[in-house]
Amino acid sequence: MAALQFFVRVVESGSFSQAARELGVGQPAVSKQIAALEQRLKAQLLNRTSRRLRLTPAGVDFYEAAIRILGELDDAESRAANAHEQPNGTVRVATPPLLTGMMIVPTLPEFFLRFPSVTVEFVVSERYADLVQEGLDLAIRIGKLDSSGLLARRVGSMQVATIASPKYLARHGVPLKPSDLDAHHLLANRYLGAISNWHFKNSEREIVTPASGRFSCNNPADTHAAVLAGLGIVQSARALFEAELRSGDVVELLGDFTPEPIPIHAIYGSARVPQRVRVVSDFITQCLDRHASLRLQ
Repeated sequence: MAALQFFVRVVESGSFSQAARELGVGQPAVSKQIAALEQRLKAQLLNRTSRRLRLTPAGVDFYEAAIRILGELDDAESRAANAHEQPNGTVRVATPPLLTGMMIVPTLPEFFLRFPSVTVEFVVSERYADLVQEGLDLAIRIGKLDSSGLLARRVGSMQVATIASPKYLARHGVPLKPSDLDAHHLLANRYLGAISNWHFKNSEREIVTPASGRFSCNNPADTHAAVLAGLGIVQSARALFEAELRSGDVVELLGDFTPEPIPIHAIYGSARVPQRVRVVSDFITQCLDRHASLRLQ
């Protein structure tokens, strides 16, 4: 377990010397632990250069597994220590608009029945909040993480789909490959004011398509409405359209070019997770798990 902790600290601090300072040990001890770990796994986890450390593909996989294991161990210790206490107090949690209104909030009555003494304050924003500076207990983040040094646990995987309504396709035709989108009206998602590109993947390579069009929005609910109104094609979280895909009100396009799922993580403001924060984190994880296209893979 010490080797896992040393490895995660090296990755998140960006250097052996910084990791050693944070762990309160000498740098040779850190280097020895990482070398022994790589030897035991028979895989190189880190590429070392004079300027920086970079994770190898095997290192990326092992890092994600390591932070999940360490997070689960911390959760288990917290549960054992607080098994007979009813959680109470306020939890400040930062969440992205995509998940809050349509996935989490509708299930909150169930949460408050179970934990009536917990108050939840949502800080809803598309930007990544600074947990320490903004006094947040928890953040739910979609996308790859930077090396913040905060405790993180992967809680879901967001499947991405390209979607349009039948009435739009009846007027404009059905695209069969990503390059066909040049002739269509694309409903662009804005992130922090900038339009996000669309990503596709086939057996050979990743394809990036600029999503410029006559409509753009940073609110998932409004983008959802625009698709149902027949304004164009969108690339979005599949979970946003699960009911309409079942009913046939929208259809999925370019299924042979579907990109890889995007990771969803819970980030904690403290290495020791209070019980009131843990129950909110666990409940949000359960909310995601109810949607096949958000469930951890």
